[in-house]
Amino acid sequence: MSLGAPRNEVTIRFVLNGETREARVEPRTLLSDFIRHDLGMTGTHVGCEHGVCGACTVVLDGQTVRSCLLFAAQVDGSSIETIEGLGATRSEMDPVQRAFWAHHGLQCGFCTPAMVLAARELLAANPDPTDQEIREAIAGNICRCTGYVYIVEAIRAAAQELAVGDGPMAQETPTHG
Repeated sequence: MSLGAPRNEVTIRFVLNGETREARVEPRTLLSDFIRHDLGMTGTHVGCEHGVCGACTVVLDGQTVRSCLLFAAQVDGSSIETIEGLGATRSEMDPVQRAFWAHHGLQCGFCTPAMVLAARELLAANPDPTDQEIREAIAGNICRCTGYVYIVEAIRAAAQELAVGDGPMAQETPTHG
């Protein structure tokens, strides 16, 4: 293909974080690249580009998927949720986001968006998971910083908050030290 040749593009229509969108993409464009570079949703991280690390996890039509394993053209007619679709400010945080913050379930933050989305999917299907079930649910998401202990604690705390509604954790002020 010469530099001046027109690109082979397709039009896709989708919902991104609750907003209906339309875009033109090359059929070979990975969903992860489209989300980050074309849509500006930089919370979707790219790690291994082989679907192993989980950093590119997004929610597609209600289920978590590895966006580096899909083409953007495949999401035509679908609904996509990224971490940016959750609470953007402290007062708007999703219970899982609050729990990760309050219970030190993050360090560098690279894996955090994917972990939060995986945790939300788990808690929607299983509101009272055991620690083993939590570990199995996040097993596809690699974290090189935390050792997972605080992530498991955060997910357990989120489950408890969700079980009681706007319980005490909603007002808890995290102490980072």
